Amino acid sequence: MMTPKIMSHAATVSSKSNYLKNTGRSTADFATIARAPLRFTVNRRITSRDLQIVEAANELLEAEVPEPEGVASNVSLLRGFNATIPSAEKGKSRRRQTRNVDAPTLGLKKLGLNARGLLAEDDHDGQSVASEDDIVLVNETTPKAKRKPRQSLATTKTLGKEELKRQRSEILRDKENIQVKRTLVNNEIAEITIKIEALDSIRAKLEQDLLKLQEEELELEDELEGVRERMEFESSSNKLQTSSVHHLPPSSRRKRGPAFLPSEHHGLPPGVAFMTLSSHSAPITALDFSEPYGTLVSAAQEDPQPRVWDLLSGQEIGRLRGHTGTIKCLQVEDHVCLTGSEDSTVRLWDLRRVEEDEYLDIVTYSDAIGSDAGDGDVAERSRSIRNGSSSGSEMGKETAFVRALEGHSKAVTSMYFEDDCLVTGASDKTMRQWDLTTGQCVMTMDILWAISHPPNVSSSGLSNSLFSGTAASIGTFAVPTPPYADGTWEMYQDFVGAVQFWGYALVSGSGDGAVRLWDMRTGQPHRTLLGHTAPVTCLQFDETHVVTGSLDKSLRIWDLRSGSIFDTLKYDHAVTGLQFDSRKIIAATGENPVKIYNRTTMQHSSLLTNGHTRPVERIRYMDRYLVSGGRDATVKIWAL
Repeated sequence: MMTPKIMSHAATVSSKSNYLKNTGRSTADFATIARAPLRFTVNRRITSRDLQIVEAANELLEAEVPEPEGVASNVSLLRGFNATIPSAEKGKSRRRQTRNVDAPTLGLKKLGLNARGLLAEDDHDGQSVASEDDIVLVNETTPKAKRKPRQSLATTKTLGKEELKRQRSEILRDKENIQVKRTLVNNEIAEITIKIEALDSIRAKLEQDLLKLQEEELELEDELEGVRERMEFESSSNKLQTSSVHHLPPSSRRKRGPAFLPSEHHGLPPGVAFMTLSSHSAPITALDFSEPYGTLVSAAQEDPQPRVWDLLSGQEIGRLRGHTGTIKCLQVEDHVCLTGSEDSTVRLWDLRRVEEDEYLDIVTYSDAIGSDAGDGDVAERSRSIRNGSSSGSEMGKETAFVRALEGHSKAVTSMYFEDDCLVTGASDKTMRQWDLTTGQCVMTMDILWAISHPPNVSSSGLSNSLFSGTAASIGTFAVPTPPYADGTWEMYQDFVGAVQFWGYALVSGSGDGAVRLWDMRTGQPHRTLLGHTAPVTCLQFDETHVVTGSLDKSLRIWDLRSGSIFDTLKYDHAVTGLQFDSRKIIAATGENPVKIYNRTTMQHSSLLTNGHTRPVERIRYMDRYLVSGGRDATVKIWAL
């Protein structure tokens, strides 16, 4: 209804309405009417759009209602509106009332309450609690007569044809409305499911972003530590710049900061072997490099001469001639290289003189002691090699070989050195600590004695003893390796699979499957970690964890604080090499690809592109630079 005020206002805007019609502008559509107020009130100012809607009311009422799109496309707007009208309950209540039949009072309420245990016959001192409506009327004066079957309640009342038709239409309409409501509810459930899936995907993406931020934080911490180490090194170098002595930086095996890399390295695709060194003719047994794109030394089976490579050009520089057996282990730090061989000796090399080493005059430490040179001359020579202070005449005369360390009675299978301290492990079931300045053995640690006198033992509940101490002392240690991925296998004879120390703390992994923690000041083990069921082949530790690999096809992460197993990674083949940092663990697991375990996301990945054609056995990496050696007699250089 139009109020006088509305009609008066309409007269003032009639010209504007005529203008809209004359300009050919279409009248209001459903989008326009949707924005209109629910009603016109005298307290609200009427606009030209409101009047336009009023004038087009008849047109809008005659227009066809558009069908919605999306999840509700199969339900019309009017059907959905009618389905929300609470007519079903009203109709149901009305139909029930029409079917009520007049009957005597039966006392059904009391029977129901008694059935539920809410009332008892003896309660209330014999007084009845039932109302008059609950009493069943029985004519006691009437003599008992023969009972007749009563008629059905449905025969006492007639609804009529019209009423029955009405009830049928109501029921059919209610059924249709139930179908509409069911469709609407199902559509809402589908929408909620889609929203939940979208939220789950967003949550997963945010969790991945959070993990990436955690990795970036760990990388920044490592970079900060590397900058601190570099500052200390350059500070110490500046103090000695007036002298010709130049000490080695800290061991690169413990260096956690990023290495210096060429600018072109960052353009390499990650996870691809961009360089292959293929001069060897047998499986790789040991390798190590000084720094990314620095100097690499690699050794192979049945070859007593390790090869020296320039990683920047990929060219072989020369060979280290002197050993008479296969090289089982080696370590490179700056220009110093140490090698351990099946000939039971350890040799010290100066890699700066490899190019000049065409003819080698082998000199053992015992030969040097028996020669005319005094002890001071031998020690001074070793010290000058490590410090880099040698005269031009000496550089012209001397070869890459510096000295041999003799003491083990069987093959030297593992080693680790920092500064002037070296620890070696051998198949004679002993470990020896050496002073590289003098070349003398300062301590011998007997693993058989440690087996027979066990210290505090931390066990995972598994029996891992391959043999007792008495059995281990008899004969030569040798166990078959599990088959590699290519089906080959060999006899494993390295009783001391790996050693590493930091300060006075030494960790060893041996053929009895035990990981032992030693005090280098006393030479005694103070803890044994039991869990592996086969010889330990490789290990590394930091301030918190020890990571060990074994022939039992597992890689275990130990908590140094409690001595318990923090995590276990299972593989299909034996683990023969590993290295880790705060972000990842890289392992050689008897397969062609190199395995990488992300410690932050707990995800596994493999390096396959341009990789090895036979199982990988040795790895060494620093920052984003990885070198691997396999049973295919090749050495691969990877960008991570």
